[in-house]
Amino acid sequence: MTAKRIDGKAAAAAIRERVAAGVREFEARTGRSPGLATVLVGEDPASAVYVRSKNRATAEAGMAGFAHNLPDTTSEDELLQLVTDLNSDARVDGILVQLPLPSQIDATRVIETIEPGKDVDGFHPMNAGRLAIGLPSLVPCTPYGCLYLLKQELGSLAGLNAVVIGRSNIVGKPMAQLLLAESCTVTIAHSRTKDLSAVVKRADIVVAAVGRPEMVKGDWLKPGATVIDVGMNRTDGKLSGDVDFDSAREVAGAITPVPGGVGPMTIAMLLANTLAAARARAGL
Repeated sequence: MTAKRIDGKAAAAAIRERVAAGVREFEARTGRSPGLATVLVGEDPASAVYVRSKNRATAEAGMAGFAHNLPDTTSEDELLQLVTDLNSDARVDGILVQLPLPSQIDATRVIETIEPGKDVDGFHPMNAGRLAIGLPSLVPCTPYGCLYLLKQELGSLAGLNAVVIGRSNIVGKPMAQLLLAESCTVTIAHSRTKDLSAVVKRADIVVAAVGRPEMVKGDWLKPGATVIDVGMNRTDGKLSGDVDFDSAREVAGAITPVPGGVGPMTIAMLLANTLAAARARAGL
């Protein structure tokens, strides 16, 4: 059996089309476009590529974009002032501060300064808390995209055993909360989990977000499992995920490739969050 390849590019394109239609409707009702502000501090090459992609997608969706590129010498106070200004800017519905930040800046303070209603990354403690207790919130884009792919592939997730490998605030923890809300039985595993392969073997759904190239092998998987690979690792110029794709596809029922799986979904869900934030701010 060879696993079905889950096409994140196609799913993301469909979401972006729906968002663009929603933007046109929003403009017709409010007389303005939803606005997304991006903030890049420094010149990290990967971060610069990500932010350019996000800005391009914002324009393609018909949204207003406000790009702020700051030098790596920017102080924490200067960045906090910019975020405060964006909070009060009526044109801005979503604020995205690209991580990581230079060492002189406390990322937690920056995230906590973003107005929760404009926190389209879903990282503010208030949004994290609302997600944890099952209230409506802005959800981190990557796990939100993973959930979309899972529901598109499997329909109802109720009753399935899910293992999330990774416990970050950006992916692992919110992914577990989303799966729990779908009535999955959820295990959060990580690099220090004892007998990790045996834990993974019980899972109907595996979400790998541990940041170790090709760590999850095909013989770790339950036959027919659905595998979502969040990893983006570059080794010797080659991009790979956290799952050994070649061995996993011989066991899994469906699997996301790297690239072309989860990556495109992250930007699509950012646009969806920005539109949702704009609608909420406009009382729609």
